[in-house]
Amino acid sequence: MKIICDWENCNEQGKYKAPVEKDNSRKFRLLCLEHIKVFNKKWNYFENMSSEEVEYFVKSDLTWHKSTKSFGSSENFFNILWNNALEDKLNIFNTSNYANYKKANLSQKDKDALEVMELKSSSNWEEIQKKFKLLVKKYHPDKNHGNKKYEDKLKMITLAYSQLKMKLGKK
Repeated sequence: MKIICDWENCNEQGKYKAPVEKDNSRKFRLLCLEHIKVFNKKWNYFENMSSEEVEYFVKSDLTWHKSTKSFGSSENFFNILWNNALEDKLNIFNTSNYANYKKANLSQKDKDALEVMELKSSSNWEEIQKKFKLLVKKYHPDKNHGNKKYEDKLKMITLAYSQLKMKLGKK
C-alpha cells in the first residue's frame, strides 16, 4: 500500500514527515521528497515570536526545555531523596540491626577509647558527647590548678573522643 503525499494535487509517495504545528506534537503530514524540500525552505519555527520569546526558547533549549533547580533547592531530586533517606519513614534503620552491627565492629582502639571515657560498648553517640563534656569539665587544667596528672588525663580523653567520633560520630 502506497501512502500518497499530503501536498495538494500531488500523487507521489509520501515518505517524509512534516510537522503540522510548532508544539512538536505527534501530528504530522507525509510529503514526497520534492514537497518536503519546499516545506523545509518555508518552515520558520520562530515565525510570529517576539525576540524575547526566541531568546527564552534558545536559553531553555540548553536544558532540553526542562526546568532546573539549584542543588540546594528544596525541590531538587537529590535533596528530596537525601531528606527522605534521613527521615527513615520506612523504619529501615530502626528495624534492622544496623546500630548493633556498627557497635559489633568496634576495633580494639575503639574499645580502649570507650574504656578511657568510662563508657560501655552499647553507648550511643549522644551519651559519648555528654560524657566527653563532663570529663572535660572534670579534668580541665583551670579546674585542677594546672596539675600535670589531670592534664595528661584530659589529653587521653580528647584522643579517645576523636577516635570514637571517627567510628560512631554523626558525619
